[in-house]
Amino acid sequence: MRRTDRVRLRATAVACAAVVVGALSALPAGTAQAVSPDIVISQVYGGGGNSGAQYTNDFIELHNRGTTPVSVTGWTVQYASAAGSSWSRTTLSGTVAPGAYYLVQEAAGAGAGAPLPAPDATGTLALGATAGKVALVTNGTALTCASACVGQPGVKDFVGYGSTASSAEGTPTGNLSNGTAALRAGGGATDTDSNAADFAVTAPAPRNSTTTGGGTGGTRIRDIQGAARTSPLAGRPVGAVPGVVTAVGPAGFWFQDPAPDTDPATSEAVYVYTATAPAVAVGDSVTVGGTVSEYRPGGTGGTTNLTVTELTGPSVAVLAHNAPLPAATVVGTGGRVPPASVISAVTSGDVETAGSFHPATEGLDFWESLEGMRVELDDAAVVGPSSAFGEIPVVPPGSTTRTGRGGVLLQPGDANPERVILDDVLAPTPTATVGDTLTGATVGVLDYSFGNFKLLVTATPAVSSGGLAPETTAAAAPGELAAATFNVENLAPSDPQSKFDGLAAGIVGRLRSPDLVALEEIQDNSGATDNGVVAADQTLARLTAAITAAGGPAYTYRQIDPQNDQDGGQPGGNIRQVFLYRTDRGLSFTDRPGAGAGTANSVLNNAGTPALAYSPGRLDPGNSAFAASRKPLAGEFRWQGGPVFVIANHFNSKGGDQPLFGRYQQPARPSETQRHAQATVVRTFTDQILAVDPNASVIVLGDLNDFEFSQTTDLLTAGGSLVDLPRTLPLTERYTYVYEGNSQVLDHILISRALAAKPYGYDIVHLNSEFPAQLSDHDPQVVRVPLP
Repeated sequence: MRRTDRVRLRATAVACAAVVVGALSALPAGTAQAVSPDIVISQVYGGGGNSGAQYTNDFIELHNRGTTPVSVTGWTVQYASAAGSSWSRTTLSGTVAPGAYYLVQEAAGAGAGAPLPAPDATGTLALGATAGKVALVTNGTALTCASACVGQPGVKDFVGYGSTASSAEGTPTGNLSNGTAALRAGGGATDTDSNAADFAVTAPAPRNSTTTGGGTGGTRIRDIQGAARTSPLAGRPVGAVPGVVTAVGPAGFWFQDPAPDTDPATSEAVYVYTATAPAVAVGDSVTVGGTVSEYRPGGTGGTTNLTVTELTGPSVAVLAHNAPLPAATVVGTGGRVPPASVISAVTSGDVETAGSFHPATEGLDFWESLEGMRVELDDAAVVGPSSAFGEIPVVPPGSTTRTGRGGVLLQPGDANPERVILDDVLAPTPTATVGDTLTGATVGVLDYSFGNFKLLVTATPAVSSGGLAPETTAAAAPGELAAATFNVENLAPSDPQSKFDGLAAGIVGRLRSPDLVALEEIQDNSGATDNGVVAADQTLARLTAAITAAGGPAYTYRQIDPQNDQDGGQPGGNIRQVFLYRTDRGLSFTDRPGAGAGTANSVLNNAGTPALAYSPGRLDPGNSAFAASRKPLAGEFRWQGGPVFVIANHFNSKGGDQPLFGRYQQPARPSETQRHAQATVVRTFTDQILAVDPNASVIVLGDLNDFEFSQTTDLLTAGGSLVDLPRTLPLTERYTYVYEGNSQVLDHILISRALAAKPYGYDIVHLNSEFPAQLSDHDPQVVRVPLP
């Protein structure tokens, strides 16, 4: 489904495009034997002033479907009856602008109806109300034909209307009436040289040279896009919108106005949805008619996404080939510089109804103002690894707060609006690592899907390596207890042996075989198969065997099997936290058995020494804070004879939160309510330990799914009894995870004040999140505490 949405292959039926290729040089000017590249008859009405008439006068309307102005001075519009050969004329003058209309008012009837808009020319032709023939002629000579008029010298365009018309381009239109006219489709732009196919019999809608807006002449792409988040013309037809095709996808194409205005707030490009492979090529000069639509990627499941403005049900006229492409807009130094920190200042909820549009100061509006356009990033900095979907998060060079390894940091009040994600819809993207540079110009068309603005590259960028390598932490010294946390991302026996071997190599070689590793996302023996299995002994046996094979120590483990399908995560996987530990350096586990998945642990006071009622045991598993989420696992260890209390956590995920570049601002984060409740339970439990012994050794660690500056972390550290170690690092080192190009903290180690008072060492070991080849999407971390 993801891939399908990204290339717009929607299941909803949409009329395919009518694509007309103009033979611009094959035939002499003034012939109607080939489709006209510019001026056509766009409307004919002969019931003016009659009983039931819409307007007092007959009229003939012209339209310039081309991209250059055309002088009609000395031209004539001519009329003959359905079977007649006697032609009357009205002489024209003036120039018709690209996309504009030209209204010729003719004879009045008995006076019924409303006045026409101000005409551009006036004559006295009395058109037949139901049938007749109308010609556009590039000279003043009257025609003499009754039939075979198409192709006569000077005939630029020809319309036979009504079933009795003796001459027509192809087949005549249907019969007209006092209340109907013949209207050319596509806002006047459709021309297939078949009057029946090109014209609809419908209510008259006269347009003159001053007409603007949807469904009218002179519409440009910037009028469609507007200085807004959605089109001011949404739901309305437009015709003969000019531009040059800049990119072609499997179900549509992008085209851009080669003559932009000076307002950076209005995009000069738009996507045309054709439903099937479009019959245009990059560099085609075209005019497009269709209905302006707002498409929301993701269908019914994408209600939090922004919409993409596009033209649907299009009629496309190709006027020329190999036109120069409009220059790409440079984003970054030397071009348009994106806002530095604010994605959106809207606070009213739905940005589509919020009004004010500020592309100079708000990142969402900045990228919206470039929707569909050719965009260029010079020497773009890679801030997230390339993904399996061909996506690479990048920023212009020199922007925002960078990590020490080349990423960009997520901070309070700064979600890095300068980020944009490269995508491979139109051309392959390279394999890239955080800290790499895409040398030279990266060019593409700007699109939006899955909560992010995407630059669909039109050529594969070149990568210059930043030389980033996985980190290795220091080994624990004698007397130091080394405790680590590592989310191993749905580890199951169904995973290839290479994943087990890779994790083992990371634990042994990169983490230097810590005394204790709290593992998150250990799945049951059947993995994601939802068959009632909850035991994970096979998963853990393969991991511990791989560690030994990698030269590591003999690890053992403690855990509690969850109840089936009660802890969230991948359906059927039954993920849980596990204590993995070694005993050859002085660490041992204090077993106090008896707890099951639903047993609540508690703290005992043994003559002034805290102890756990169950070891291992789960914290308050019946509390609604842990509904469909992992229950914390508490264990009592002994290090060199002294107790150490460890709580391994995997808090509620951020699933269901609204996207940063989404429709609703500021984004709602409903998932954090449950994390706040979970943090309160854990904090209450640690307070009970420290109430017995304020100097107790307590370690709280795991994937908390929230930032170091979040309320979740505030709840855990309130009162100062626990110290969150990510908060102690320099700003540029605070991240354990990279999501959509934002380097951020999700995993934590917190230690009690007694441990924090010692000369501990703490390290986030970056070996996964910045690289395209990942054994897990999280980086592990380790603390080394000197204990007696």
